[in-house]
Amino acid sequence: MVLAGPERRTSARRTPPPAAASAAPPAAPPAAPSAGAPATPPTTPRRTGIAPGLVLAAVGVAASYGVHRLLPAVPMLTAAVVLGVVAAHLPGAAGLVRGPARPGLSLAGKRLMRLGIVLLGLKLSLGDVAALGWEPLVMVVGVVLVTFFGTRWLGRRIGLSGDLSLLVATGYAICGASAIGAVSGVLGKDKADERHETEVASSVALVTLCGTLAIAVLPLLQHPLGLDTGEFGRWVGASVHDVGQVVATAQTAGPDALTEGVLVKLIRVAMLAPLVAGVALSRRRKTAGQPAAADGRRPAILPLFVAGFLAMVALRTTGWLGTGVLDAADTAQELLLAAALFGLGSAVHLPTLARSGGLKLGLLGLGSWLVVGATAYAGVLLTA
Repeated sequence: MVLAGPERRTSARRTPPPAAASAAPPAAPPAAPSAGAPATPPTTPRRTGIAPGLVLAAVGVAASYGVHRLLPAVPMLTAAVVLGVVAAHLPGAAGLVRGPARPGLSLAGKRLMRLGIVLLGLKLSLGDVAALGWEPLVMVVGVVLVTFFGTRWLGRRIGLSGDLSLLVATGYAICGASAIGAVSGVLGKDKADERHETEVASSVALVTLCGTLAIAVLPLLQHPLGLDTGEFGRWVGASVHDVGQVVATAQTAGPDALTEGVLVKLIRVAMLAPLVAGVALSRRRKTAGQPAAADGRRPAILPLFVAGFLAMVALRTTGWLGTGVLDAADTAQELLLAAALFGLGSAVHLPTLARSGGLKLGLLGLGSWLVVGATAYAGVLLTA
């Protein structure tokens, strides 16, 4: 009897360890949800997590600048996206690009792209647009509409997704990668949507490739198509995607062609805001009654960065900014877009792209390139 008590007390003392052991697993589940949910504790790891990607993007910008200095015919932004694709496939760098550097590169491809789009507005003055007259304005609007809706129709016929066709159509119709980045921001996609990120990167790579080819191809067609210097500049401005690519292409025909090309191109850039607003409004109507993203928010009809773009256009129109300020803003805009394009290019995985409709995407790019080139050529002849 006396021994039974200690035995009970001893067994009672032995039971807590299993209880403690069984209490340990329940303590683990709270850690699991906090790791997977967007809670505030992981902020410090996230900050350190974006640093490798931002540093790599800065290295990519420096390398793309070096390429442009060595080969002036290659625009810095074109070099940035190509180097991003290369970095994603180099044996030594691929692990870094898809691993520790991925958060920072994704941030560069989205946030820095939007800052660059805002500063892009400082290139455009409403006075310059009005000075061209109504005929070039009508031509540009016609080229943008035909290219946009023609590319979307062609993408559906080929069998590509609606979002991918929309991104490509926007890039070809307006201003290349900047327009793609603007429209992707109003589609209401989840930030962790890898498929959407791949579609954006593939669209940017495709539009950049065609714009780069235009630098070499279009000057060869000037005389066979019977275009004088001013007509060639307007044709380039209405059909080539990125502003830098327009400059590189039009300057081959002289300063007059360069002036005409840049002005016509900036009218296309001005179409960015109404097109983004139209896409956002259409998306809101299609997704009525269901959340457009995981957080339940719907894309704004006029996103903040597009409003910033319009504000910069208005600021440039006032004439308050001096040449030094505009030059500094132009440099900052190019650096931001270069970092963003490097980040987007690094998201392109060519084997996956080839398996998931790379041939169809190439056909869409070629078809859209022919549409914008032919429509712009017809517009130049009609308004000559």
